[in-house]
Amino acid sequence: SSNRTASSPLTFTLTGIPGLPVSSYWMALPLCCLYLLMLLGNCTLLWTIKTDHSLHTPMYCFLSMLAMADLGLSLSTLPTMLAIFWFKSTSLRFEACIVQMYFIHSFSAIESGVLVAMAFDRFVAICYPLRYASVLTSSLIMKTGWAIFMRGIGVVLPVAVLIQKMPFCRSHVLSHSFCLHQDVLRLVCGDVKVNSLYGLTAVILTKGLDSLTILLSYTMIIRAILNIVSQEARAKAFSTCISHLSAILIFYIPLIGLSITHRFGKHLPPLTHTLLADAYLLMPPVLNPLVYSWKTKQIRRRILVLLCWR
Repeated sequence: SSNRTASSPLTFTLTGIPGLPVSSYWMALPLCCLYLLMLLGNCTLLWTIKTDHSLHTPMYCFLSMLAMADLGLSLSTLPTMLAIFWFKSTSLRFEACIVQMYFIHSFSAIESGVLVAMAFDRFVAICYPLRYASVLTSSLIMKTGWAIFMRGIGVVLPVAVLIQKMPFCRSHVLSHSFCLHQDVLRLVCGDVKVNSLYGLTAVILTKGLDSLTILLSYTMIIRAILNIVSQEARAKAFSTCISHLSAILIFYIPLIGLSITHRFGKHLPPLTHTLLADAYLLMPPVLNPLVYSWKTKQIRRRILVLLCWR
């Protein structure tokens, strides 16, 4: 029977890092620094792209979308993670858990979609450079952004709706410092076939198709680069893809590792699951601004000015 009643609302217990005390200030301080670095980096990216007219190009429009998705992804996990390590607050109401789960998975799907759009941008720039401006118009970029956003919020909505109707009568202890669909689903004591099947379908329709599209784009990009006669022009063409390739690896490697461990790594220690989940949600928002500032002197200059001013 469900434990969700008016007198006793269902709450989950979040887990910090296995083996560490609930209140661990030496862990909270690095987390705060990571979140501050994430906010500084992504806000600087958005501000620089907005104020520097030389960056008003399709590639940097998509980079702005990536920065906004990174901000949303990080801010979705910020309240519970800092609450655990600063205030020893490990309990989370069911409704709040579902809201957090929804935003985490939605922003993750949006980020995956933006990476596909950036792969298409690089494909057109390298394979069809003379048609770049006519293909990637402002209208197309705006429509692409809305399509990515609507797909992200729409494909995850049934996940949140379906899990609200499920009974929870087992342990209410989650494995992470935030709510993930796979983690909440394992606490259900009813039939989870529909939830599990739709969750798998949603992943295939978003990150599965996105990764295949990116792979196909880069297959054609590499083929076009290899057909360039000049060694210098070939190196220059490849260098324009380095930042995007780094962003893809930063996003997909922890995601694939987390998915594999959730399905096949039940024998692994809990610390492995926790670290992979934290890397999946914290690494892209922190590292993406650093990767792109390394390749873009305007962004690098703004970040250095801010750091020196602070």
